[in-house]
Amino acid sequence: MQSVASGRRDLVVGTCIGEEWSRSVLADRARDVIRQRGDLVEFDPVSGGVHDDVRVLITGWGTPPLSAGVLDRLPSLELVLHAAGTVRVIATPAVWERGIRVSTATAANAVSVADFTYAQIQLSLKNVWRLALAARSTGGPVRRAGIRGVDGATVGLVGLGHIGRLVARRLAEHDLRLLAYDPFARAEEAAEAGVELADLATVIGAGDVLTLHAPHNAATDNMISTAELDLMPAGGTLINTARGGLVDHDALVAFLTRRSDVFALLDVTEPEVLPAGHPLFALDNVLVTPHIAGSLGTEEARLGDLVAAEFVRFADGLPLEHEVHEDRLASSA
Repeated sequence: MQSVASGRRDLVVGTCIGEEWSRSVLADRARDVIRQRGDLVEFDPVSGGVHDDVRVLITGWGTPPLSAGVLDRLPSLELVLHAAGTVRVIATPAVWERGIRVSTATAANAVSVADFTYAQIQLSLKNVWRLALAARSTGGPVRRAGIRGVDGATVGLVGLGHIGRLVARRLAEHDLRLLAYDPFARAEEAAEAGVELADLATVIGAGDVLTLHAPHNAATDNMISTAELDLMPAGGTLINTARGGLVDHDALVAFLTRRSDVFALLDVTEPEVLPAGHPLFALDNVLVTPHIAGSLGTEEARLGDLVAAEFVRFADGLPLEHEVHEDRLASSA
């Protein structure tokens, strides 16, 4: 059977990733793959003219929302390939109304977040950060203390989407208990990942480490506040690599001030970036990192690799592997 690709050699692919990421994300190897099936052109979504031959648009960090005005200049657009994580920022209602398909590299970005989270869980159960900060503060060696260890630990996950499941799979090889709260998770999905589903209070109260992987929306805004934080066991650790808005930061400051036994590792905050002088920077039981869990540096190229492979499937008339549908956005990160 003749490949559909032979009839689609004239595919024109527009790119409008922000300048800072256009080459690190869409690296030469991804561009070479795309050029085997079509032509690459730069599209300026702000001031560019009409591109009536562009059928595929590659977006990413730095791409503004695809408003009706932007889409009017892409009358032949069939597919958006988002070389980043969530598509919420760029996929406006106009995208769905026009029947434009959307695919995202969330799966590629999720690998970096899961790896980062897995490392932080291991370090937390060894009490690494508290001991290192104590040594820095005293200017000398400190006694080994507060080391829970991995074996027999309980890790609670809030959100069992793509990243949550990846974290669970990385932890599954260890002798520990995995609990998860996710109202959208299916029992068979959780069982496959080696996770027990439970209510939020149980997951928080039982976890030596609590790690957040839920999407941020109206239902999850400030879902971790005073009542939830008060459930955390002695010596527990809170890790947030998802969205800062999941946690009530005023409540978090008050809680960590009175509960010095609990540690917080925050890679995302609300607002992002926190203003200089924010109390979270001064507390001894908090570390704030500048949103580094996702793909950065050489890791960014894997996002371009994914969208290039997705483009090949589109060009060959094959089903997309990472397509996003409007009705699933509410439950996705």
